[in-house]
Amino acid sequence: MTDAASPSPSAAPQGTSAAQLPPPDGTTDTHEWLEDVTGEKALAWVREHNAAAESELDAVRDPRGSDADEAPLAQTLQREILEILDATDRIPGVVLRGEHLYNFWTDGEHERGLWRRTTLESYRTDAPDWEILLDVDALNEAEGEDWVWHGASLLRPVGLEDGEPYRHALIDLSHGGSDADVTREFDLETLSFVPEAEGGFYRPEAKGSLGWIDVDTVWASTDFGEGTLTSSGYARQARLWSRGTPLDEALLVHEVAENDMAVFAAHDSTPGWERDWVIEAHAFYDNTVHLVDRAQEPPALTTLDVPHDLDATAHRDLGIFAPRSDWEFDGTTYLSGSLVVGDFDSFQRGEPELHVLFEPTESTSLEGMTITKSAVVLTILEDVVHRLEVHTRDEDGAWVSRDLYPELQGSIGVAAVDSDVDDRIWVTVTGFIEPTTLHLGDLSEVAGGGEPGELEIIKSTPARFDTTGLEVSQHFATSDDGTRIPYFEISSTDAVESERPSPTLLYGYGGFEISLTPSYLGAIGKAWLERGGTYVLANIRGGGEYGPRWHQAALKENRHRAYEDFASVGRDLVERGVTDRDHLAVRGGSNGGLLTGNMVTQYPELFGAVIIQVPLLDMKRYNHLLAGYSWMAEYGDPDTEDWEYIRTFSPYHLLREDPERQYPPTFLLTSTRDDRVHPGHARKFAAAMESLGADVRSWENTEGGHGGAATNEQAARMNALLYTFLWSTIGS
Repeated sequence: MTDAASPSPSAAPQGTSAAQLPPPDGTTDTHEWLEDVTGEKALAWVREHNAAAESELDAVRDPRGSDADEAPLAQTLQREILEILDATDRIPGVVLRGEHLYNFWTDGEHERGLWRRTTLESYRTDAPDWEILLDVDALNEAEGEDWVWHGASLLRPVGLEDGEPYRHALIDLSHGGSDADVTREFDLETLSFVPEAEGGFYRPEAKGSLGWIDVDTVWASTDFGEGTLTSSGYARQARLWSRGTPLDEALLVHEVAENDMAVFAAHDSTPGWERDWVIEAHAFYDNTVHLVDRAQEPPALTTLDVPHDLDATAHRDLGIFAPRSDWEFDGTTYLSGSLVVGDFDSFQRGEPELHVLFEPTESTSLEGMTITKSAVVLTILEDVVHRLEVHTRDEDGAWVSRDLYPELQGSIGVAAVDSDVDDRIWVTVTGFIEPTTLHLGDLSEVAGGGEPGELEIIKSTPARFDTTGLEVSQHFATSDDGTRIPYFEISSTDAVESERPSPTLLYGYGGFEISLTPSYLGAIGKAWLERGGTYVLANIRGGGEYGPRWHQAALKENRHRAYEDFASVGRDLVERGVTDRDHLAVRGGSNGGLLTGNMVTQYPELFGAVIIQVPLLDMKRYNHLLAGYSWMAEYGDPDTEDWEYIRTFSPYHLLREDPERQYPPTFLLTSTRDDRVHPGHARKFAAAMESLGADVRSWENTEGGHGGAATNEQAARMNALLYTFLWSTIGS
């Protein structure tokens, strides 16, 4: 990644006046050649810029090093971050299937990872006895591949209650971390893949999936040939595939329109409540949901009579409905962001008896829902602070609710251990500076009016960085339209008391109804906080911190609100005396990269440095690049009159020559293997900034997919470079 190539003739050297910018109307694109992901000319440009960025950043010395040990800062940070990522005392995330807990694990000795399992009894110990099921590093060596683990699904045995073990698995593997992957059947008895020639299920590389129905049947959604992918590159067709039948002869059950986002199909194997679902995803948060009757020939679909922006599903007898806009149904209006339940079969018969489990307020939203055998656990955000409620039905079927584990402080995650079997739950508790703890709880007595079982601490992680003097506080900035924008600040008491501005890193996302909540900072704590930096997490509109309304407030023509919110947090930090412009940086990735790209172009006077990762930046062409077509519900369609407002937040088209406009030092990072957000966005923006003579550098990992890194070592390198950039720009 450090071998240099001759400069591209289309990229002007930094510091010249030969600006090569796309016109604001998006009619031409000087740098479109950089969209050729694996083209030799484009990759030569990548190698050149990687080498330049690494040469610059690897030369930065660690200010905490002694005169005798002047190690490069990036080298020190990479070692420290990798130690955290590879730590063997991390909490292994597990999923219970039968008598075993399954886990996927990476560390310094297993770069690509191990799929393994143990028992709950062994998991409780400090040194569980793990059975290795698949070694991905060994698989890569044997097959000469670059596989990255994407997950596994197991078929529930017909005789599970009689002790029949899980045997059949479908494993997803990706080349280099891209979204596109393959699915291969795996035998948990022989610990080997079932060869396709011997009837094993195998799905070639594509953006799609296989899902178990029974030992000889799966749902298949994938690339079946010409015309079977949507404009976004996802599967259009849901098919039933029988073992021994060629994939292209699988029975077509449903096909969505080419301009839809994707089709999804799944089988619910809950004993006594088996159901099959097909979902037409027209766009994000815009679905049509069908139940499938496989007993009919051909299989028949029944469409759920609910709005397209309402999430609907069922578990056992319970129908679960989450409207994203006010839902008028059967004489009652259910508010956007609420959670409504009722008997599913009665709902399908047109005899609904619905009950509201949660209704939002101005300060609350529903963050998550976990269903056990007899309880529903709700994770609620109140001004971005977590609390839990548990809802159960009494003997008469009436719903009863109560607070659950009110003593817990921090971010709380809940998952059912096995919702088909019992009422046990995993409860994960973490915070910015509080290491993660995993608990096991039991709600079996709650349904009868009793108390929840006492939480049992199963695992906890040690501190990864020194928190001496660190404090976490929440603040509210005021955006341009008067809206209160919450944000968290993690800083040292020494920094607060000092008259010197603190090097401050502001992080945000603001899209797709994704909430940013406290979580243990780990590598950020080591590379930034422990060295004296301040970290800030902004909860801007476009996210989900206050439910669907918070997201919808920054859609399409209102996208500017997310950027105004983020800028308002930056200003508030300066006004409160936390930092100043020269010591304030921003960081964001994906949609957050679009956010920080707009900070470069619209608010350059506010920030001393900007990090842009795996970003969207060219909003004129984004819908023609990889999965971009599927995001038009979020941003709009630039091929229509929507471009008039989209152009106002397209960073690539907002760059301009202006002697009075000084763009802050900028670092763009992306991945050649990112097949979700095209690496051309980052490449073209860097080239355009460079042609202006701006202070910009670009680094592209050849693996990693949308996450930017395929291994811990790659992640450590990437993060070491970006924190070195921060310390060298705003850290002095």
